[in-house]
Amino acid sequence: MKALIIAPAWIGDTVMAQVLFRRLYEHTPGLQLDVLAPSWVAPVLQRMPEIGEVINTPFAHGELSLTARYHLARQIAHKGYQRAYVLPNSLKSALIPFLAGIPERIGFTGEHRYGLINTRHTLDGNALPQMAERFAQLAEAPGAPLPRPLHNPRLASSPEQQTATLAALGMMRTEKIAAFCPGAEYGPAKRWPARHFATLADELAGRGYAVWLLGSPKDKGVGDDIIRLASVAKPINLCGSTSLTQAIDLIAASCFVVCNDSGLMHVTAALDRPLIAVYGSSSPGFTPPLSAHARIISLKLACSPCFRRECPLGHLDCLNKLDAQRVLDACLVAELRSACS
Repeated sequence: MKALIIAPAWIGDTVMAQVLFRRLYEHTPGLQLDVLAPSWVAPVLQRMPEIGEVINTPFAHGELSLTARYHLARQIAHKGYQRAYVLPNSLKSALIPFLAGIPERIGFTGEHRYGLINTRHTLDGNALPQMAERFAQLAEAPGAPLPRPLHNPRLASSPEQQTATLAALGMMRTEKIAAFCPGAEYGPAKRWPARHFATLADELAGRGYAVWLLGSPKDKGVGDDIIRLASVAKPINLCGSTSLTQAIDLIAASCFVVCNDSGLMHVTAALDRPLIAVYGSSSPGFTPPLSAHARIISLKLACSPCFRRECPLGHLDCLNKLDAQRVLDACLVAELRSACS
């Protein structure tokens, strides 16, 4: 059996989709599972043992490009896939498996994708409150209950891979490392303030920790702000200076990680590192970090979660009033769970 996954376009969603991949292998031993995915999520797929080939989809967010999709579909048609699992709910995400003539195309009905999806699931949000559960449901027959529990995602990072990444970046592994992921692609209402990260960095530096700042090029500015505001710590700002593959290895080498609700939060959870996840405008109800070693910190104000990119009230109290001491206390608990205490 050969099957093709049409992957989500977000790193965190792609990590959570691994619950489906593992369930498919349980149902079909010997399955060959390939993935069609954008280049920016490919590194997490390459660290999943269930995945064979990762086929690049060159399309930007929202880009239709019918002619290019047709030509890519004709290339995929020669690979002989019997099934396609279409994880995004958009109409355009279902076009390539349809144009490639893959016989069974599985997904939620989504944007009126009748015909494009021929094994259609109907979403019951009450029965499947989490995104990971919705992905896993695609491994079952439409209408069948989802067997639980689900396996948490797991990404691979070996000591050899970590050593190679450190060498490539000209870095040394120290005894105690705290990684901060201060960015969040969705918007400012998901980002814990830089001054709080800086205060936390100072507290951890006083306890002997080196602090690494990880994220995309868009996060370099907030990383620079953390360094400027820190009075004791000397964090290393790696935002935009690493590949996602290297960020995976650096997170795996850390004692614990402090993250906003972001793609790197889900990467940390899948690496099974002790994790402190800071929530402001969003909620862990739909996309929680899937790890027994995750601690969620939230003030749970009356105005949150609002799920807005920017605070509609103009004060961002859900994050501004979440002080560094509260997160530090969670870090000290995480320290006891790690090998770095």
